[in-house]
Amino acid sequence: MTDSDGKPHQGPAAPDGDPEYADRVYRSVPGVISGVFLLAVAAWLIGDAAVTGTGRTPYVALAALPVFALPVIAYTLRPAVFADNRRLVVRNPWRTITAPWASVDALRAGYSVELLSGEKKYQVWAVPVSLRQRKRANRALSRGNAEHASRTGLGLGLAARTNPVVQGSSDPNRAWSDQVTDVLQGMAERNGRRPDAAGPVVVRWCWWVIAPALLGLVALITVIAV
Repeated sequence: MTDSDGKPHQGPAAPDGDPEYADRVYRSVPGVISGVFLLAVAAWLIGDAAVTGTGRTPYVALAALPVFALPVIAYTLRPAVFADNRRLVVRNPWRTITAPWASVDALRAGYSVELLSGEKKYQVWAVPVSLRQRKRANRALSRGNAEHASRTGLGLGLAARTNPVVQGSSDPNRAWSDQVTDVLQGMAERNGRRPDAAGPVVVRWCWWVIAPALLGLVALITVIAV
């Protein structure tokens, strides 16, 4: 949540005197859009087969619905990252990882964003790494640095107006996944010593997605085999 000036909404002070902020939420917008599109196409095709199909076709279509729809929901609509002053919650397709900041060793963005805790490593599905976006950002950064170097005689004021890197705000010359990783890493470093940010990492499986998908698969195999 943000105020009218674009800054995070500040709530009442925490027990240690630091301000409390609303949860930061990160998710892949392209992933959500693709998930909605796939579900709409599936609803049209499966609905048409269930209504107009003959023989076993309606039963096969209905049995296939959870087998297709639930994984699509799990991989596109469900992934999200929630971060506040106490903990980081990573909602992946099949499980949810709750990590108090004191248990977070590092967050890094390589070919994927990873949460490191002790000897464990968890993927962060909601923040996908785009190598093309990273290369494009690196090219833009290189052009910006060259432009800045060519204007050093004009002083820092002109550089700050022409080079977003100098401004120190949100950096358009960096990939989104890298910026999110830096934000979360900074929160881990700031909040790791908070008394209410201690505790072990807790992993919970998303059985409300797994169980119906498995039951639908069994039903689909049974309908086809009979």
